[in-house]
Amino acid sequence: MRGSVTLAGVVVGVWVLLYVVTQLLVDPPLTVLPTLAIGVAITVAVVLGYPSVLRGPRDGVWARGAGRRRDLDRGVRDLAAAGRQVPLRAGLTPDAARRTCELLRPALSGDAVSITDTEAILAYVGPGEDHHVAGSVMQTSAAPRTVRQGRTQVVRDRAGVGCRKPDCEVISAVIAPLRIGQRVVGTLGVYQARAETPPKRLVEDMANMLSLHLELAELDRERRLATDARLDALRAQINPHFLFNILNTIASKARTRPEEARELVLRLSDFFRYAVRQEGHFAEFAQEYFFVRTYLSLEQARFGERLDIRYDIDPQVLTSRVPVLTIQPLVENAVKHGIAGKKEGGTVRLRARVDPLTRTVLIRVSDDGVGMDPVTLAALADQHSPHPPAAEDLPVTGAREHAGVGLRNITERLHALFGDRYDLQISTPRSGGTVVDLSVPLR
Repeated sequence: MRGSVTLAGVVVGVWVLLYVVTQLLVDPPLTVLPTLAIGVAITVAVVLGYPSVLRGPRDGVWARGAGRRRDLDRGVRDLAAAGRQVPLRAGLTPDAARRTCELLRPALSGDAVSITDTEAILAYVGPGEDHHVAGSVMQTSAAPRTVRQGRTQVVRDRAGVGCRKPDCEVISAVIAPLRIGQRVVGTLGVYQARAETPPKRLVEDMANMLSLHLELAELDRERRLATDARLDALRAQINPHFLFNILNTIASKARTRPEEARELVLRLSDFFRYAVRQEGHFAEFAQEYFFVRTYLSLEQARFGERLDIRYDIDPQVLTSRVPVLTIQPLVENAVKHGIAGKKEGGTVRLRARVDPLTRTVLIRVSDDGVGMDPVTLAALADQHSPHPPAAEDLPVTGAREHAGVGLRNITERLHALFGDRYDLQISTPRSGGTVVDLSVPLR
């Protein structure tokens, strides 16, 4: 309104000045038509050049709106960039929540940022930290309401925020739910120490991004559990017949060769200690190599001269890390299904190399035993799949036995650990026997 009055005053002043100049100061005075023409021209120029209320505020509103949109878009881009570094990828923990709040506070246009689970505050950064303490119950009524209702809460006054401390600095807030699937697992809150609320869309976009990270963390956790379960299954599947046969071998040697029997007991102890106590999913190849040699030494005590062993190990392989309990089951297959069924026995070979060009560890387990019939070989051919044929689906002609010693679990573990970056192939050469080639990334 003030701008309009000013403009009207300027226009009146222009006409008064025009009258004084054209009618009083000029002799003779100008006629009416030239005076009106000059007055209209000056008035139009003043109106067009003056930032009136009609034009000025409209430009200001447009500029502010455009500015808000630019700020919002820039904020979304900042959040997208920050999302790649969000610590919640490791799960909804207090430490991860704290680092996430510190990372996101500058980008969310809020004075304070908070992350909670469904009951307590995990992290709070900003004004009010003295009573919004991590580990304590949620201090506001708006955050529990977000958890219960499963939708974003926008509050514009202290009563809506509902902080338990009456003189809390927080006045307004936008609080969005964090989800894993359809389940609400927490909240993301952006608080202001003034009545203006943070951008709702920005907060919801960030909450959706955090929810995606939490879902990925949950999938990682489930994958780790599944991989652990497969490793436990491999440990449990150490062939009981192998144990019984070795114990019988030790018992038969106890009277005639007590020292050899004692040595076999110690080796059997080492064998099971490694199988049961090995932690994690990777170990140095040297450890796995010792485990395989221990196993084969026990089998040689049972088979005697019928079992010959050949090792061809590149020293560079010894320090590389490979999945635990992966080589031994393949060697056990070679002994049990290749050599044991051959009357005159045979040879099992273990070969390992490092390929520096592809940065892979190449492992080959081969035997010159009875080999594998075409039906069995076809059933086990596609080892790239994370879901190879189940044991009960395989033909009875030996494939079911092969699956029983852990080949299926080995393949699923390799897929969980490496995705498509491994290769496991089984073949039967014309000369007889079976060859298993395993390639895993160098670690």
